[in-house]
Amino acid sequence: MKKDIQEVSEFDLTDYDEFDRHCAMIEQIGSAYMEREFSEFVVDEYNRDVIRFLVYYFNNCKLAENIFPGKDYKVHKNLMILGVPGTGKTLLMQVFSEYLKLTNNPNMFFNLSVTQMMNYYKINGHIDRYTYNEEGGKGIDGMPFNICINDIGLETENQKSYGTSLDSVIDEFLYARYEIYQSHFKKYHITSNLDLDEFKERFGDRLIDRFKSFNVIPLLGVSRRK
Repeated sequence: MKKDIQEVSEFDLTDYDEFDRHCAMIEQIGSAYMEREFSEFVVDEYNRDVIRFLVYYFNNCKLAENIFPGKDYKVHKNLMILGVPGTGKTLLMQVFSEYLKLTNNPNMFFNLSVTQMMNYYKINGHIDRYTYNEEGGKGIDGMPFNICINDIGLETENQKSYGTSLDSVIDEFLYARYEIYQSHFKKYHITSNLDLDEFKERFGDRLIDRFKSFNVIPLLGVSRRK
């Protein structure tokens, strides 16, 4: 199945058979991830439509905008996936990151945790790699890439370890990535255990207006962790 999909450079997701093949590939990748934890990748009423949306979305198919009527989701926007811990937000982004890589999709992105970003900051004193990536570019514009930062909100548990710099680094990341989205159209996605009201409280007026550039998608249900 992977080989068949990889041999095609462009996909017509309006073809239901083609769409089903991609969904099957997502389940195959998800199952491979969960086998490492001796568990199962479960598609159910809580994540089925989110997966369908993401398959269309990452393939730039406008049918994504019909999955959740009335939500005004758009394929050009970034993703903000919200839900309580354990609902599978980070897992979904790991699965789709692998799927996009295997299908040579230009929307492929790098997964980054808040902890990973803060460790990089502690060593280097900056987060350039995850923003403009000037060190990776040859010109003054750098070489930014699509990215997903996972678990915003959980970082409060590590605040004592990182000190007061943690909030400012996350703010710096969000400011820079919004500018990069506008200037380079490189997307940045977010997963978080915060809900939208908690985001407004956490980031206030200085950033909340920029969240209009996101499809805010709740991932419902209880923790899937065993």
